Order: sequence, then structure tokens, then C-alpha cells
Amino acid sequence: MTDTGTGRHGLPERPSLDGLEEKWAPRWQEEGTYAFDRSKERADVYAIDTPPPTVSGSLHIGHVFSYTHTDTVARFQRMRGKAVFYPMGFDDNGLPTERRVQNLFGVRCDPSLPYDPSWEPPAKAPKEAVSISRRNFVELCGRLTVEDEKGFEALWRRLGLSVDWGLTYTTIGEKARAVSQRAFLANLAAGQAYTAEAPTLWDIGFRTAVAQAELEDRERPGAYHRLRFHGPDGPVEIDTTRPELLPACVALVHHPGDPRFAGLTSVRTPFFDVEVPVREHPLAAADKGTGIAMVCTFGDLADVTWWRDLALETRVVLGRDGRFLPDAPAGVPVAAYQGLAGLTVNAARAEMVRVLRESGDLLGEPSPITHPVKFYERGDRPLEIVTSRQWFIRNGGRDPRLREELLERGRELRWVPESMRHRYEHWVGGLTGDWLVSRQRFFGVAIPVWYPLDADGEPDYDRPLLPDDAALPVDPSSDCPPGWSEEQRDVPGGFTADPDVMDTWATSSLSPQIVTGWSTDPDLHARTYPMDLRPQGQEIIRTWLFSSVLRAGQLTGDMPWRRAVLNGWILDPDHKKISKSQGNAVETPIQLLEQYGSDAVRYWAAGGRPGADLAFEPAQLKVGRRLAMKLLNASRFALGLGAADALRQPVTEPLDRAMLGRLAEVVVTATAAFDDYQHTDALQATETFFWTFCDDYIELVKNRAYAEGSGGDSARAALATGLSVLLRLFAPFLPFVTEEIWSWWRYGSVHRSTWPTRYELSRVAPESDPSLLDLAGEALRQVRRAKSDRKLSMKTDVPLAEALGPADLLDRLESIDGDFRAAARIGKLDLLRDRTPELVIACAF
Repeated sequence: MTDTGTGRHGLPERPSLDGLEEKWAPRWQEEGTYAFDRSKERADVYAIDTPPPTVSGSLHIGHVFSYTHTDTVARFQRMRGKAVFYPMGFDDNGLPTERRVQNLFGVRCDPSLPYDPSWEPPAKAPKEAVSISRRNFVELCGRLTVEDEKGFEALWRRLGLSVDWGLTYTTIGEKARAVSQRAFLANLAAGQAYTAEAPTLWDIGFRTAVAQAELEDRERPGAYHRLRFHGPDGPVEIDTTRPELLPACVALVHHPGDPRFAGLTSVRTPFFDVEVPVREHPLAAADKGTGIAMVCTFGDLADVTWWRDLALETRVVLGRDGRFLPDAPAGVPVAAYQGLAGLTVNAARAEMVRVLRESGDLLGEPSPITHPVKFYERGDRPLEIVTSRQWFIRNGGRDPRLREELLERGRELRWVPESMRHRYEHWVGGLTGDWLVSRQRFFGVAIPVWYPLDADGEPDYDRPLLPDDAALPVDPSSDCPPGWSEEQRDVPGGFTADPDVMDTWATSSLSPQIVTGWSTDPDLHARTYPMDLRPQGQEIIRTWLFSSVLRAGQLTGDMPWRRAVLNGWILDPDHKKISKSQGNAVETPIQLLEQYGSDAVRYWAAGGRPGADLAFEPAQLKVGRRLAMKLLNASRFALGLGAADALRQPVTEPLDRAMLGRLAEVVVTATAAFDDYQHTDALQATETFFWTFCDDYIELVKNRAYAEGSGGDSARAALATGLSVLLRLFAPFLPFVTEEIWSWWRYGSVHRSTWPTRYELSRVAPESDPSLLDLAGEALRQVRRAKSDRKLSMKTDVPLAEALGPADLLDRLESIDGDFRAAARIGKLDLLRDRTPELVIACAF
């Protein structure tokens, strides 16, 4: 970790940015440049909980943006002397992978089919989906994700992420499945996980339950239908957007004390003529619609609340396939219901409107509206609510004490930016129920539970059968519970497997435990946990961050990390968030990396501050490439002057010391910025100085640097020190070009060298006046402007120039007279003191 070498590997005649990624990425891997040193104690380790990207196709520019931010932190910490624990994971289980397999191969999973070990997918997806067994389907998912992961890893390597690829994990891998199942069983043993038959949000397309954290509202057209219920003293009118759920109506509700409904205790439903109670509830809005609402099981989340709070009956009409059940619910006339049996929601709505219009119970015509409708975030059909048996983990939604504990955990965490903490608190405060973690899918971590069957073959859900810890991970669909045999599966008196898998967040929430070796590698866990950093997107505070805080608290009673850094979004030219779901990804990252170079793309990405959005601007990629090319050429020039042999030599000239003094200020600024997780400020400070270094300092001293003697030695020593420091300051942002230049004259890798310090610079330039560099630059700019105004070449000689200004200013200018005159090509310079309040350079041509 020290900058010790002075061996020069030779300067290329024509340095180029092309091919640097192909040259250095394999070498870093071969030499273990970023390998984690697990001999280090916890105090010397910096551990990063890297977001595992969802493996469902391709990455977009937003991923490059956020992962670059994290990589700059990792590189900085490594140069500060930390052993950086920086794993990469892939989130490869769950609905997105299943949907992609279904579409790509034209298959669907049928768990009732037997496994066919010789089955292969057709070369071309058939028009009609082919049914295959669960095991065949899971194998196909695994095959596809392996290929996707190879593509992801290739892109990350080309981008220059300094992860330790030996620490890679997948959320469907054996280690992750074992940790996920072990954590679930620990939750079950502690009473934090439970199963229940309950109303659940259901995605008809994916045929699975979804959790509150996975919901999003989408504006959709609808209509209010005014229906006439029949009360003992006359009609009672209600407004509803779901007339098709009339057979599922179990009550009407109104706000307590509403005089319009005083004494009203029951009504009869239109068309079906079923008596339902009229109840009071504080959530019923007196000023909405007619002031009284229909409660159905279930049309929306309000129905669930009213049903639960008022202990109402249940009349289920909608099946998991999104169609009306074939049989009428209890208490509903069969003849009246038969016209709805088997219909989709939209068809049933049309049929219900027709019969209500004929019966005269639809008052007027439906009134069109646009209203928010609940969708699964990855789905394309409105969610329904069906009653099903699911697994839940307690999350404070119904436990005020746990809710306050989670809020306190959020206050313990250091947020960057701090404003993001309010999003966490808003989510925790708005929870309405426990976390539904079971999914009715196939490619995921199995719920590690079986149930005994009674003499009638019915499962006893109150006495689950659990696996031995040593057997984890298990697949209950093919493995047997301890003490049971395969012949006892699914027969009366035997056992049956829980058919569900866990929500992908139930595994991803354990990423700190998976990567640090909780329950699998105690030594590694002690060296890396709790982790230092959780970098992630702001939109998954409610899912990944919150669930990770919850699980860590339940399992180990602590916070999984010390700090969370939240990135903003990448915006397209219309200032809309770029995402795969929006379909507005402007170009694939690999195209940009190949066209502009990885360092240029990283430069653009580093321009985005934590929590702030950044527009995708190709012009900034060009700026980044220009910067990298300038760094290459300026370094080639400085080293060509002999700077490589002058490192750590005395710096004696005032201008050389001034440059290093100003660079020391930049080092302090950049270090403080990185310490505050403000990488953009570190880049801006470094880049601003670099252009001064190139445009002013090198031009001012290059003539002296060519010369022999103490003046030349000082210039070359200053150039060497300045270049060494600049390469290390740029290294977190531009890893390829800085490594290339470092290899020309240094031993080892710039990325294993020591982060620069003020002391390092003050040691070779103990007394400096940084403002002298500003003065020289301003004088040089005035001469350049004079030549430009006269349309003269910058190489034009100036026979005579006069410098006017305050005496003390000109005294300082006189101390660098030789460098200034050489750079400006001035023959004679007259100093006219106290003639003007500011510096003025007058040129005579």
C-alpha cells in the first residue's frame, strides 16, 4: 500500500485510450489487485453490501451510474489502507426470471407433470406454450440466468468495478438458499413468522400473491355506478366502481353518527336480494359519494380493513385465475349467480351492469372517472384480492412497539443524503399489515416446511414439519422431512410439502448475512459485520433497505451496516427516469463503453451526487474522454522531460512549490469530500486543478524543465510529484488510464498505492505560496488574450511587455520572472509598480 517504486517501464510513442480495458481488466484479475485480505481484523476492513442486480435480461445506463459511485468509494478506501470487502451478487430468482423464460422458450410450468431428464427446449419458441414439469422449468431458469450473469460480469469488468469476483454469490445459489431458509426457520421459532388464511393481494397474470412493498398506483379509467339497495323504509343509494362484486357484498358502512343513516341496520342487495348489515366505521367518508359504501370480499384494501375490523362474513366470488368461481358463495341465490360463473372481471362487470339496468337498480348511466388502481410493480393487470393461505413475517404493521424499534433503527443509520431517512420513516409509519413472504411460483427459495396429513388427507398447518439445520438447503417438493419416506408423500396419514417459494426480497434482505458468512463462516462474519456501507436506489428503501433492517434486528439484534448512500435516477432527454420497465433506455451500456471508453462513462456517472438525479448527456461522455486523453498526453509529456527520475528530489523554485502547495489544498478537499461520501466534489476539485496544471503550470515551466541545473531539477521533481498525486486522485474515477500511465514509470498498481496526503507534498515543498500559481496563470492569460485579439499565434514573440500593478504583487511576479517570460515568449519585461490597482500586462508587438 505504499508508493515505493521508481522503475520506468518505458513511454509509448503514441499513447492511446483504445484497448486499455482489454489490457488491464484481465491483469487485475490475474494479479489479485482487488482480492480481499481476510487476515485483516474488523477495524482494518471496509465492507460493502453491494446491490445484487436482478438478472432478467440486460443492464441499462442507470446501473452503470449507481455502481460507479460505489466503486469510487471502494477504490478510495482501498488506497486509504483498508482491506476492502467488495462482493458482487446476482438476484436471479423470482418472477422476472420466470417471465423471461416463459417468453423466450415458449414454456409454462405445470407442477403436476413428472420430471423429464432428457427434455430440451425447442430451438424456436412455439406459438402455443409447452407445459413442462417444475424441475424442468427450474433447470431452464437456472440455465438462462447463468448466461445472463456471464454478460453482467463482462460488463462490470469492462466498467472497471473493483469487486473481488471470488466472493460472487447468487440469490438462488446453495449458500444463499441455506442462509435464507435458516433465517426463516429462526423467524418461525421466535414467533416472527406465521402462516394464515387471509385476504391477499393477487396478481392474476403471475398467479401469485404480492406484498405491500411491491405495489404501485397507476392511473386508470373507470366509472362510478350508482346502485339502489332496498331498505326497510325505502331505497339506499351507493356509488361503486366494482358493480361486478355485488354478489360478494357483505355489508354497507357509513361514518359513525351520520344522521342520514340513523336507525338503518340492514338492507337487501339489488338483483340478488341478499340481506346485509349496515355498520359504522370511522374510515367511511361522509363526504364521498352518497356517504355510504358497499363492503365486498374483496374489492380493495378498504374492504379488507372493514371486513376485519367489523368481523363480517366472507363471500368469495373471484378465483386465482381472475375468473368468477363456478359456484355461488353461501347465501347468494344460485340462479342469480350463474350468469357470472366463469367470467373475467371485465365481462362480469358488463353483465352485472346489464342485469342491474334491466332491474331498474342501476340509477342513470355510469359516470366516467380516472382513478389510481393498485398494480404489482412488475405486472400489467390490476391486482385483485383473494383469500389464500400465505406465510408472513412480522414487520411492525400491526405492532406499535416493533414499529417504534424500526424507526429508532432508522435514526441510528447514517443516511447520505440525510433527507432520505424521511422516506424510510414514511414507509414504516404507513405499514398496514405484516410482510407477506410466500409466492406461488417455482424459481425461488423454497419454504422449508412440510405438513402432516390427517386420515382424510387434509394438512395440519398448526404442526409443521421442519428440516434439520445440517440438511439445508432443502426442496420440500423432492426432499422428505426427517423420519419420513417418499412413499408417505401426499397420502392420508403421510405428509405434504408446502408448495410455495419465498419472495425474492426475503432472500435479498439477507445479503449482509449471506456475504459475510452469518451461520456459515464465523471467522469471516467477525471480520466484516456489521458492514460499513449499503449503497442502493432510493426507490427500494421500502423493500430492500427496510427488510434488511428488519431481518438483522430479528436475527442478531443489530443494524447490518453503519451507513446507507442513496443514488438518484438517470433521466432521459424528456427528464423521465430511465428504466427497463419504461422502455426508454437510450443505449446499452456496452455500446457507450466501447464508443467512448470506460473511463469517459465513469467520469459522466461520477458527476451525479448521492440522492440527486442526473440527465443522460452524451456531451459529458465526450468531455470525459477528452479529460482521459489529456491526462495521457500531459503525463507522456512530463515524463518525457525526465520527471520519472526526479521523484522525491528537492523542489526549490517558488513556482514549483506554489503548484505543489495548491495541490496539497486539493488533496485536503478531495479527501474530505470522499470522507463525506461526496465523490462529485472530489472529482471537481481534482479536475479543476488538473486543467490549471496542464494549461498554466506545464506551459510556465517546460522550458526550465528541459534545462540542466538546479532550476531544471526542481521543475522535474515538481512535475513528478504533481503527476504522482494527480494519478492517485483520479484513480477512483478513471481507473484504466491512471493504471496505464502508472505502469510507464512506477512499480505495482496505482490502485494499491497510498492515497496522497498534505504531508507528502509539504515534505518536498515545505514553504509554498499557492497564490503565486494564480498570479502566474493570470499574467499568462493576459498575454494570450493580447495575442488572440490580434489574431497572432501563441508562439509569437513579444519584444517588450510592461507589468503594472501594486508593488507587492509585482515583487512576487518578479520572483517567477524567468518562467513567465519564457512561457509568454517575452523579450523584455518592465515592472511598473503602483500604476494600477490590479495586475495589467501590456504587450508591444
